[in-house]
Amino acid sequence: MNTNTIKLSSEEANAVKEYLNSLGAEFDVVQYSLWRAKTNNLQAIYYTSGKLLLQGSDVKEFSEKIGEITGKETVHKAEISFDDVYIGTDESGKGDYFGPLVIAGVQVNKETAKMFMDLGIQDSKKLNDSVIEKLAVQIKNNAPHSIVVILPKKYNELYENCKNLNKLLAWGHARAIENILEKSPCKFALSDKFGDEKLIQNALMKKGKEITLEQRVRGEADIAVAAASIIARASFVRRMRELEETYKIELPKGANREVIKQAKLFCEKYSKDELKNIAKLHFKTTQMI
Repeated sequence: MNTNTIKLSSEEANAVKEYLNSLGAEFDVVQYSLWRAKTNNLQAIYYTSGKLLLQGSDVKEFSEKIGEITGKETVHKAEISFDDVYIGTDESGKGDYFGPLVIAGVQVNKETAKMFMDLGIQDSKKLNDSVIEKLAVQIKNNAPHSIVVILPKKYNELYENCKNLNKLLAWGHARAIENILEKSPCKFALSDKFGDEKLIQNALMKKGKEITLEQRVRGEADIAVAAASIIARASFVRRMRELEETYKIELPKGANREVIKQAKLFCEKYSKDELKNIAKLHFKTTQMI
């Protein structure tokens, strides 16, 4: 499964679209896109941001063809030359003051990768929560997966011990990979890069140390990592909803002024000490509150 992302002007994108049409590609639209085209070995999504996402076995050749069509140099930097089966991992909640940290992993093969592309699966940051929750069901029903949820109270205890978010993330990514390998062995894993590459490798246990692990900036462009980002986000949203129901208070996402306002209301209603059960206390937000 190969991927590449190329920035195109609307004129360049139209020229690429015409070429895809001449190949007999099928066209439709997914969220935040102007068009999506599919052939037997390629999916191309042109987003409103002006980025063209390519996925499939023909990505390298098609990237070169785009260079011919547009007259611009394109670099195919996101090639994955894995075998049929590999694991992708990603996280959700890292930048949110309220709620847990969730790390998820999804294992794909050629069939499930194609199915996920047909479903329009992509980086969860490009989808709204209602779409994410529906896609998460499809992913969990069709692929080996693992979801590691670190609730705020446990998160604060772990962070107090390690004082390093990247180490905590690495532990979660490693656990997700190990959990999947227990159910369905494979040789490769891919994660979004968030720190020193040795962190996840050092956190892996026996089965994990036997695989090849790649960590990549903007790893969500890969279909397995994108699928992992979706089930991680769906789990994060559900856990946030549970916290809101438990404490009868709205908990905004992120770490903005509205978050500070609601955190102050929470402290008035309960106590400062109770914050440890709903929030990540090492954020600067805590001092502002």
